[in-house]
Amino acid sequence: MRERIGIAMVSVVLVVPGPLDARTGGTIYDLRIVAGLQQGGWKVDVLELDASFPYPTSRSLEQADAAFAAIPTGSIVIVDSLALGAIPDLITREAERVRVVALVHQLLATAVGLDSNTMARFEEAEHRALKAAALVIVTSHAAQDLLARYAVASDRIVIIEPGTDAAPIARGSSAPSPLQLLSVATVHPGKGHEMLLESLAAVPCRSWHLTCAGSLTRNARTAGRLRDVVNSLGLGDRVSLVGALDQKALAICYDAADVFVLATEQETYGMAVAEALACGLPVVATMTGAIPDLVGETAGLLVPVGDKQGLIDALRRVIEDPALRSSLAEGACRARQRLTSWDEASDRMSAALHVLIVDE
Repeated sequence: MRERIGIAMVSVVLVVPGPLDARTGGTIYDLRIVAGLQQGGWKVDVLELDASFPYPTSRSLEQADAAFAAIPTGSIVIVDSLALGAIPDLITREAERVRVVALVHQLLATAVGLDSNTMARFEEAEHRALKAAALVIVTSHAAQDLLARYAVASDRIVIIEPGTDAAPIARGSSAPSPLQLLSVATVHPGKGHEMLLESLAAVPCRSWHLTCAGSLTRNARTAGRLRDVVNSLGLGDRVSLVGALDQKALAICYDAADVFVLATEQETYGMAVAEALACGLPVVATMTGAIPDLVGETAGLLVPVGDKQGLIDALRRVIEDPALRSSLAEGACRARQRLTSWDEASDRMSAALHVLIVDE
């Protein structure tokens, strides 16, 4: 156990939208930070709001109001950004008696595919909620950039990037098996699954198999469309949509992979890319969030978001050229040495919260 810092037993409450056991990048971050804070001596409770957030029902808002009212005065209340912008009035009111910390994985107003009215509504709500926060934690420099529209003072912002668990180097496939490609992302608009499939279908070499790991239930409409795309492209025998996997099953997928692929339109960090690099996997991905910093110049091939021809060319190169894959894998093994651990991330969160106590 890491050495505990000298802290008062201040109550800390993490407020999350929906169940914390959902396997998304945000919930994994929240879970690991909670565990790290508890190990470091903090008393941390989790308040799970109704799963209707960030579009809460009237009943959900009533439940949130009652839950916040039960939080002891003086507590530190860390509010996940997918809940924060949905309850600005509640946040503004409660900030008068508790220390609100905004935890920004993603901002609601910047989500892919929003209509202009919804975007404007979320932006106004998030502006009010962020103004009331005593501290704003962002999970990457890209997430910090998203705050520019809200005029959050730099001295109220702390960057705490996700950690990554150490992992063995992936063993991958072996001839004559098809090259094993892995993509890890919840299936919903913005993750680029459809463009990835269309790009792979355009690659002349057909000796590959793609496993897509990620929830198929969080956005059933997108998942249904993705299945239709698989069938229409004639990829049923070369694409497996395996749904959300637990940590053990996902580790098996990483170990069996030769290349990690991700055509996402928007990330603030890119935890799955970091996990792939921890396994020494070459990466083909889009330039968004922290992905360019994680991959660097030698661990993968990156293309601009939405550049379909660029993605086709990158996939073709990595699929057809074993020497290139080997070189990129060596780069990934170097990149894995630069990854932050969860202990480091938790320690940074602990230090940020400690300042709130000292400055009280």
